[in-house]
Amino acid sequence: MLDYAVLKFIWWLLVGVLLLGFAVMDGHDMGVGTLLPFIGRKDEERRVLLNSVGPHWEGNQVWFITAGGAIFAAWPLIYSTAFSGFYFAMLAVLWALFFRPVGFDYRSKLASPTWRNAWDWGIFVGSAVPALVFGVAFGNVIQGVPFHFDDTMLVFYTGSFWALFNPFALLTGVISLAMLVAHGANYLLVRTEGVIRERARVASLGATVIMLVGFAVAGVMVAGMQGYVITSVVNPDAALNPLNKTVVQQAGAWLNNYHTYPLTIAIPVLAFVGGLASLFFAARRCGVAAFVATAVAEFGIIFTAGVSMFPFVLPSSSDLANSLTVWDCVSSHRTLGVMFWVALVMTPVIILYTSWAYRVMRGPVTVEHIRATDHTSY
Repeated sequence: MLDYAVLKFIWWLLVGVLLLGFAVMDGHDMGVGTLLPFIGRKDEERRVLLNSVGPHWEGNQVWFITAGGAIFAAWPLIYSTAFSGFYFAMLAVLWALFFRPVGFDYRSKLASPTWRNAWDWGIFVGSAVPALVFGVAFGNVIQGVPFHFDDTMLVFYTGSFWALFNPFALLTGVISLAMLVAHGANYLLVRTEGVIRERARVASLGATVIMLVGFAVAGVMVAGMQGYVITSVVNPDAALNPLNKTVVQQAGAWLNNYHTYPLTIAIPVLAFVGGLASLFFAARRCGVAAFVATAVAEFGIIFTAGVSMFPFVLPSSSDLANSLTVWDCVSSHRTLGVMFWVALVMTPVIILYTSWAYRVMRGPVTVEHIRATDHTSY
């Protein structure tokens, strides 16, 4: 079996990969859902958007479910602490997500414009709210979350729901939403034609600009922010003990890893390269290239947060020593080892099956197609 320290680092990478998979695969579904009431001006146009993601959106949920399951199994303290602190925010996400499956299934059951319009806005809420709240959660994690443990490792969250929506967190929420909207718009460049495709191109350009400007502003804010530094000796092979360390705050500490490991600067650079490439390809109506470009930007944005904070995963702003890191928030050596081999086998299977499904169901969705399959399409 691999060394415990190596497995801890591998699972930090794998959780990041799962979050990226969610952003790339389920993210473009959410982007399309967010754009639904705006790009689709008529009922048939909205049905084109829904059916462009219709064959895949349920399967793409596997990335969301797997990411949550992996955090629960690999990082149990992160799961319990984050869900305690973000309890009402997670409930808001859950309630919003209810509208997606119900909206897809029931929207076209009745021909009533009022009925369909209501479900269109329900799908919008079920797509935009999670994208926004996930970004807000990331913003709060970067700033530090007010929690601490008692002697029995029972966690106490001392913050409030409304405090989560602070200026920096709202900025990261906007970045998250814009990122997924741009990705969804680029997906529509691939799967639609005519006026719908042109509206998607305009949406892609606007959302990408917001994403890039927001990411740049967030970078400036992080550079002056109080980051976290471990000042005691850390044994990466040690068993779980999140209280056995000393932590201090330092201005600009979230930039330390880029000074220590200069090659990591390539990750935030990729976010800008992907965003600028998306603008270039979307302006020239190169849908596939634009879609790949926003996927690259998503990689850069998500892993920039991870690399900046490493080894911290969930810093505590109320009791610095209680901050959770890659080394002390994890499951046992055996658990990580078994999960590693399962992930090594199953992740390629999921990727291959998903690739096959997209290849089989490729091609544009048109208004004429919706008219021809009126009773079988969403």
